[in-house]
Amino acid sequence: MALEWLPREHEKKDHTLWGDEYFGAMDNPPCVVYEKKPIVDPKGNPVEGLYSAWIWLNNPRQYNSYTTEMVKGVISGMTNASADRSVVAVVFTGVGDRAFCTGGNTKEYAEYYSGRPTEYALYMDLFNGMVDSILDCKKPVICRANGMRVAGGQEIGGACDLCISSDLAIYGQAGPRHGSAPVGGSSDFLPWYLGIEDAMWNCISCEMWTAYKMFRKGYLSKVVPVLKDEDGNWVRNPQVITDEYVRDGEIAYGEFKTGDEFKKAREFVYNTSADFELLDKEVDKILWTFTNLFPNCLQMSIDSIRAKKKFFWDQGKLYYRHWLATNMSSEAFLGFHAFNTKKITGKDTIDFIKYRRLIDEAGLVNDEFMAEVLAKPKEE
Repeated sequence: MALEWLPREHEKKDHTLWGDEYFGAMDNPPCVVYEKKPIVDPKGNPVEGLYSAWIWLNNPRQYNSYTTEMVKGVISGMTNASADRSVVAVVFTGVGDRAFCTGGNTKEYAEYYSGRPTEYALYMDLFNGMVDSILDCKKPVICRANGMRVAGGQEIGGACDLCISSDLAIYGQAGPRHGSAPVGGSSDFLPWYLGIEDAMWNCISCEMWTAYKMFRKGYLSKVVPVLKDEDGNWVRNPQVITDEYVRDGEIAYGEFKTGDEFKKAREFVYNTSADFELLDKEVDKILWTFTNLFPNCLQMSIDSIRAKKKFFWDQGKLYYRHWLATNMSSEAFLGFHAFNTKKITGKDTIDFIKYRRLIDEAGLVNDEFMAEVLAKPKEE
C-alpha cells in the first residue's frame, strides 16, 4: 500500500557544524586540506555520486606536524565527512613522501606553549577533540601512512580503524626523549594491538620500528612497496630485512639492516622517488569493500570495535590534559626547546646525565638549572 498520504519533508537538511573555514589549499601550508574523491570500482571506473573524503595533513616541510589550526581542520574534516551522505569512508593521510605525521608542531610547542600551562591545557582540549573526532566519525577511517607515523602522529593514526602503510614508514614514540609522554592515545591503543611488553617498550624506548616489524606484530593491515628499480620493478624497502632469517638468535624479519648494507640501501632510498600507486590501489580496494556493505551495519560493526579503544581513552583523556599542561613548565619546556634549537646547538636533547645528577642534588628548577642541562649554541 502506498504511503503518499503521509506528510513528509523532502528537502535535505544540512547537518554540518562548520564550513570550510578550517581548511586550506595544497599550495598554502601549513593547513589541512579536505578533498572528496569518487569511489572507483575494481576496473578503475568512478562510481557516480559516491565519494571518499580525504583529509590531508599539509605541512611537509615540518613532517606534517600539526599546528593548532591544523588540529581544528582535522576535527572539521572528520565532522563534515560524518554528516555527508555521499561519503563512504574517510582517508586520513599526509602530503609528500616523508611523513604521515610526526605529532604536534615542536616549534609552536617550544615558542608558545612551553611555560604557559593554561594555554597548553586549552590546546589539549582541541587535541582531545581531534582524537575524539576520529573515534566518533560516522564513517570508517583509513590511515594512509605515506611515511613516518611518529609521536602524536602514531597516536592519531592509531585512532583510525585500519592502516595501509608505505614500507618506508617508521613507527614510534618520542615523548620520553623530548619532554612528554605518549598519553595522547598510544598508551591506550597500543596494548590492544601489541602484546603488553611490546606496547610498553614502544611507548617508552623512543625506538623507531619499521612498517614490516609493526605488520609482523599485528599493528598494520597491509604494507606495500613504494620504490621501483631502474627497470620499473617494485622494490621492497632495501633498508629492512624482509625475509625471515635469524640474527643473534632472534627472528630478524622487519628489523633494520646494519653496517655497509644499510648505508647502501639508505642511499638508494634517498635517491629514488616514492610512487604511491600500490598504496592507493590498496586503499581503493578497501573503499570498494565498504561501498558494497550495508552502511549502518558497517558502522555498527566499526563502532563496536572502536568501543574497546575508546574505553581506556575516555578514562584518561581529561586527567592526562592536566598533567601535560603542568609538564609544559618543566620537562616539556626543556625537551621542546632542546629540539627546537638543534640547528643552533647541534643537539636535539638535553644532557640527561647532568639532569639526573641535579635532581639527585635536590636542585631548584629555575633558569640556572635549565641552562645547566640545555646544550649551548655552537661556536661560529
